[in-house]
Formats: sequence, C-alpha cells, structure tokens
Amino acid sequence: MSAAISRVFAVRSGARMLHRTPVLSTAATSRRLISTIKPIYTAEASATGGRNGRAVSSDNVLDVSLSLPKALGGPGEAGKTNPEQLFAAGYSACFQGAMGVAASKLKVKLPETNTVRGVVHIGKDSAGNLGLSVELYVSAPGLDKEATQKVVDLAHTICPYSRATAGNIEVKLAVV
Repeated sequence: MSAAISRVFAVRSGARMLHRTPVLSTAATSRRLISTIKPIYTAEASATGGRNGRAVSSDNVLDVSLSLPKALGGPGEAGKTNPEQLFAAGYSACFQGAMGVAASKLKVKLPETNTVRGVVHIGKDSAGNLGLSVELYVSAPGLDKEATQKVVDLAHTICPYSRATAGNIEVKLAVV
C-alpha cells in the first residue's frame, strides 16, 4: 500500500513550518486520506448537485438543500442553505466548546448564556480567486470584557477550526 501513497508538503504560512500530509495517490481516489491525527470521532457527509444540490450526513441527521446565494449569481432559494452558512455554524459551535475548555483552564466561570456568532465571507482575493474570511463575535453577559478576551484568546489556540484555518484565512475575533 505504501507504493500508492504520495507525500504532499504544505507550508503553514503563519508558522512557516513544513507539515507533511500523506495522501493516497490519484489512482486510489475512492480511498480515504491517510490522517496525521488519531481520530476520536469521524463525521461524514456527501453532497450532490454542488451549490444547488443537497448535503446529507452518513447518519441522515443532517439533510439540507443547498442553493447558491444570489450574491454569487445563484437563485438564493428560500429555505435552503449554503456551505458558508454551514461553516459559520460549525466554527461558532466548535469555538464555543473551546471557550469552555479555555475558561476551565483559566479558572473563569463562563456564563451559560455566552454566544458565538460566526460570519463567513466569500469573495475574491488579490489574485482573483475565491477565498474566505471569518469573523467571530463573542458575547459573555456578566463576565467582564478583559476576562472574556483572555478566554477567547486561549480558545483560539485550542479550537480545531481555529488551528485548521491559522495562516490560511483571515479570522477576526471580537468580544461584544
């Protein structure tokens, strides 16, 4: 099997460190990527029809119709979502979970009413290619802004979405 594996080297621009990501060769496209982590949980979903299709998780809990937003030249059909909304929801939920871990490490009582609002932008970069940027707005009513900022800063180093996007896309954090 090792003959079917090719190595891809990616440079993380923030850290400027080489990171080896082994992947299966194109001859084995039906096979899964070889992971550099030891998975604890694996989510799986399939999309059909692209941005005007459907996305369904392997357990059928997530089953959403997709529509390209009008701003991107699509129909923007009511009642349908898009990948950017799904990314905003996933990143917000993950970041909020990381805030709980960060608050525990900092011995800070995080209010149960805390919220994370994710905003995902899609647009053209300087080369004319589509790219993403993210804004996360954190509210922690009853916790002072300085303590909240410390939790947010630590959560940003813990959250798997934050670590995955580091050096790849712009992520702005704001305590509101």
